[in-house]
Amino acid sequence: MDVRYGLSLFCMDNIPGAWRRTAAGAGLLSPAGEVAPTIFAEMSAAAVRFDAINLGQGFPDEDGPAAVLEAAREAIAQGANQYPPGRGIPDLRTAVSEHQQRFYGLVVDPDTEVLVTAGATEALTAALLALIDSPDDEVVVFEPYYDSYAAVVALAGARLRTVPLRRPDFQPDLDRLASVVNDRTRIILVNDPHNPTGAVFASEVQTEIVRLAQKHDAIIVTDEVYEHLSFHAPHVPIATLPGAVERTLTISSGGKTFSATGWKIGWVHGPAELITAVLTVKQYLTYVNGSAFQPAIAVGLRLPDSYFADAAAVLLHKHEVLGDALRTAGFEVHSPQGGYFTVADATALGGADAAEFCRALPGRVGVVAIPISAFVAPEHHAGYAGLVRFAACKRIEVLEEAASRLATLR
Repeated sequence: MDVRYGLSLFCMDNIPGAWRRTAAGAGLLSPAGEVAPTIFAEMSAAAVRFDAINLGQGFPDEDGPAAVLEAAREAIAQGANQYPPGRGIPDLRTAVSEHQQRFYGLVVDPDTEVLVTAGATEALTAALLALIDSPDDEVVVFEPYYDSYAAVVALAGARLRTVPLRRPDFQPDLDRLASVVNDRTRIILVNDPHNPTGAVFASEVQTEIVRLAQKHDAIIVTDEVYEHLSFHAPHVPIATLPGAVERTLTISSGGKTFSATGWKIGWVHGPAELITAVLTVKQYLTYVNGSAFQPAIAVGLRLPDSYFADAAAVLLHKHEVLGDALRTAGFEVHSPQGGYFTVADATALGGADAAEFCRALPGRVGVVAIPISAFVAPEHHAGYAGLVRFAACKRIEVLEEAASRLATLR
């Protein structure tokens, strides 16, 4: 595999102009060339204006395990308040390595194959900036996609190629996938469990991704932040499949697993030469972060199996509470297989245009949600027009209050 270090990004001519062209194509700029406001900011403001329950933003409203919180306090008290090592503190890198061996049987060298980052988003950003060399490079993503993906691909100057996920199970058509991946594909970006749909990719989908990456010499970059929030079967990292480990960068974080999204402690692991490439860019982004939070996340990764099983079970129950409320209100609900979010179709409630439905919802019933159209390219909005995303990662009493408000829709 040809490993390139991607630093051509920093010496490209006319970067602002190049970025504007690609960003405009990705829908990140308004027709006037200004930064386009996001639906997330709009809906958060509506939550405040209408004193609404915010089921739009994907963060918990409960703290994580006491042992992890106490470890952060102890680290601060013991003076872990200055810059940590550039690759991350050794104990956290070792804990990541131990975690991958413990849960997935992956052997990872903590010294050369693990890099600690400012959350999974920075890991993803640094990886794409490091590995994309040319405007001819393409990044394949599954649509709907986490909103930062298009922004980072635009920033890197590459071309975004999408493969749709279709109802009812939000799996991709394998023939369509094979038609999109080609010799210009530099990266296949996989989010599994998937945000926003809650899908878990079937084994045949994972196998085909690896086959296509091998055929076209592409790198697989995986976003696995919901790895411990897979509800019906253990998570299977693509890196565990035959032929995948040598071309896969696996990204995760402690934010979702330990309800500490504000700490922004993530990591990426993979072949040493790819990690070195990512580090080359990462050191010019945040450099380092979270010196007191890194040892705390190391404690979290070493918690007993029961913690991880309980976290998934509790979140599944919350999804069930939310799903029942949405069905009672008249939504068609797509039960998630993992992650923070439940997707529902609002068409029967007059929400064929989910964006307008979500804009009206805070004033109508005092609940905030996000249209799935926020996670797709503008030209593909019609395929997801009635779909709405609700966050289930809230306290039960909050979900129950949201349920009583949503019931008035009917």
